[in-house]
Amino acid sequence: MRQRRRNTADIGIAMNSDESQAIIESLNLIQADTMINANDVVVITPNWVKPAGTETGDVVSPESLRTIIRFVKKNNPRRIIVATGSAERTTSEVMKAVGYDKIINEEQVEFVDLNYGPFVRVNLNHSSPPATNLNKLYEEMTFLISFAQLKLHNVATMTAAIKNIALGWPPAEEHGYPKKNLGIHNDIHGFISAMAQVIPIDLSIVSTNPAMIGTGPHNGIPRRVGIIISGTDPVAVDTIGARLLGLHPEAIRYLWDLKNKNVGIADINQMNIKGMSIADAERAFSMAVYGQAFTVE
Repeated sequence: MRQRRRNTADIGIAMNSDESQAIIESLNLIQADTMINANDVVVITPNWVKPAGTETGDVVSPESLRTIIRFVKKNNPRRIIVATGSAERTTSEVMKAVGYDKIINEEQVEFVDLNYGPFVRVNLNHSSPPATNLNKLYEEMTFLISFAQLKLHNVATMTAAIKNIALGWPPAEEHGYPKKNLGIHNDIHGFISAMAQVIPIDLSIVSTNPAMIGTGPHNGIPRRVGIIISGTDPVAVDTIGARLLGLHPEAIRYLWDLKNKNVGIADINQMNIKGMSIADAERAFSMAVYGQAFTVE
């Protein structure tokens, strides 16, 4: 299995009401443009759950996806592919309803629907299911970007970079809609952890523009904050996302499990954080979301 491009936990936290600008600022903080080379097959997996307006917090912004595509293009990689598999409705329905197809066509990048093959079979360190099909892109990609909205989740506790990949890559052709037929949701935390162990995320981008609180992942309350967390270690990025929601990584079983398996870093003192401090980000997030500033500590 390939390794992450960087083993360090480099984190950039930026805040801007313009989401695209915040993305660029956070990526520049960690010098993300130096991570991609001309031989790379870059895959961008955005969070496309269902056909919904971006103001709901259910899905990422099409224009922000364009920003990430153009950021990747600067390094002129061999291929750029937008690839995901929606869980609630067919991926093509979500693409057309939200406007992602327009962005993909205009930017002239490839698209792969991960809900369909051809497949490779991948074993998981998990019992239900113990293996899953994954699109053959799994073996072809050399650099993976996860782009997700930050959400509270009524079963998985939180959606961010790691869960976006763990539920976006298993094909609905095998697991059904909403990907429950073979037991993913029997132990969703164990499944997310198992998927994170076989699919390294090279660059994680998590947006709070808006974030979803309350009864996520679909019927929650969207709140525009403007913070973007980008990083080279998905466990570290998701740990900071958890803290914005008021949670330590111990409160999210899959995140704590991945920390204990040394898949990534959950100790903020071991992270190389640039831009906003975690405390300032926590205060800004809580003020925007709850009307009162506080920090997890």
